[in-house]
Amino acid sequence: MELEEAIKYELRLYVAGKTAKSVTALTNLKKYCEEHLKGQYVIEVIDLLQQPQLAEGDQIFAVPTLVRKVPEPIRKIIGDLSNEEKVLVGLNIRPVNNK
Repeated sequence: MELEEAIKYELRLYVAGKTAKSVTALTNLKKYCEEHLKGQYVIEVIDLLQQPQLAEGDQIFAVPTLVRKVPEPIRKIIGDLSNEEKVLVGLNIRPVNNK
């Protein structure tokens, strides 16, 4: 069970199909997570075209929307996640200074 203990961030990305914005958001999210949260995160992608009922639970009004489920409090970021600093601040992740 060591793997589960290492997971500190549960992220949910809501999209509506494979739009350019949705693909960009997922690409950006994976990049940031690998740079700053390596081995400490799980990303769940929810396509609201296939599962529209799931939008209500997290009160999703626009896509793409990123929801940080864990750690609490829950946080949301709307858009393609192209502004890395805004995403890291929004998720309360301290950037790793490896640049």
